Amino acid sequence: MGRRRPEPVQVVKERRDGALRALVEGVPYIRFLGITFTRRGDELTATMPFDEKLIGNPILPALHGGATAAFLEVTAIIELSWKLLWEDLEAGRVAPEEVRSTYLPRLPKTIDFTVDYLRSGLPRDAYARARVNRSGRRYASVHVEGWQDNRARPFAQATAHFLMPPRDG
Repeated sequence: MGRRRPEPVQVVKERRDGALRALVEGVPYIRFLGITFTRRGDELTATMPFDEKLIGNPILPALHGGATAAFLEVTAIIELSWKLLWEDLEAGRVAPEEVRSTYLPRLPKTIDFTVDYLRSGLPRDAYARARVNRSGRRYASVHVEGWQDNRARPFAQATAHFLMPPRDG
């Protein structure tokens, strides 16, 4: 009785990157804001590239508070959804080809979302990472930090609570 040969690393990476791409492309507002996600293992970093349409105060200039809040909320939702999708992929509950064609997880619904604007968002690229504090069958709590030049100096942070979508199975 031999063990199953492990898949080549590149195949696993492509499967995970394809699943993340399908998840992100399923939300048109993410494309509108230009947000992209990079994956290192199971850790995601969101990037919102600077665009003139994101400026709220042209005198300073500063990023619009709504664009900042949307960026942080999208980051939290994708992080939660990615954790669920990652578990399903790794456990074999979802086949890689299903992710690209038929399977897209239902997204968590926001219960509440509190943003702390720590300083003005400058007219440059912004980055964010979310940390899931608690995720159960029905409820999740997430903390998100957004920064620009220095991760140790966030320009905004948020705490969010979400109603989790029902899981099949």
